[in-house]
Amino acid sequence: MKLFTYRQITQWGQKAWYSWWSAVAFYTCLPVPESWALEFQRIARLAPLVGLLIGALLGLVDRVLYQFDIPILTRSAVVVMSWVAITGGLHLDGAMDTADGLAVQDPKRRLAVMTDSATGAFGAMAGVAILLLKTTALTDLGNSRIFVIMAAAGWGRWGQVVAIACYPYLKPTGKGAFHKQGIKTPQDILLGLFLLLGGGGVGLLLGIDTHLFALTALGGSAIALLTGAWFHRCLGGHTGDTYGAIVEWTEALLLCLLTSLSTH
Repeated sequence: MKLFTYRQITQWGQKAWYSWWSAVAFYTCLPVPESWALEFQRIARLAPLVGLLIGALLGLVDRVLYQFDIPILTRSAVVVMSWVAITGGLHLDGAMDTADGLAVQDPKRRLAVMTDSATGAFGAMAGVAILLLKTTALTDLGNSRIFVIMAAAGWGRWGQVVAIACYPYLKPTGKGAFHKQGIKTPQDILLGLFLLLGGGGVGLLLGIDTHLFALTALGGSAIALLTGAWFHRCLGGHTGDTYGAIVEWTEALLLCLLTSLSTH
């Protein structure tokens, strides 16, 4: 049995600490001290955990608004806008660029269009559709809102991890290139899966409905996998933009799916 020294354990803990905050710095606009030695190489595996953090913050925002008797539609709109603000629109921008690219009939021109910083009509429509779907779905979800928001944010980012691990990256450089280089399979996929299922298990202990947990786990994983597979089918691989599109569409579609429980 291999024993670890105190120094090795300390070094490992320090590395894990800075890796976590590197993921927070990359995927969100939350403040991280500039003096910290951040390392971005292996942060993709922590994306689902960052999603849970984002969901928890959004749930807190929603709860505070509830205490002030803010109507549910207004609360939902503020939560969705806060969602964009916390991430700096990182994933939404990717979803919009992806929509512009997929609107091009010539497959050879799609990547070039996605690289263009200007947003086209299809990108704008995709952005509006995602924001509307999230807002209306949250309005229909009266109970367990914190759990649902955390689950949506977590499963969306797990889908990103799966896409990074399983599909080729289509650009030699770019924000997503180092994700592909640093990913490890299957352990990084399983890490996110266990984190999300473990978080759902905690929700069960706190009184979350069993049907909600099951639909969240099955629906979230299925939507995340199918969304990534569809973008791969359309483009032959993935880019940083499609990683963002997976996050946004998985979040939106999972929220819509979970509204089915509100009718029962």
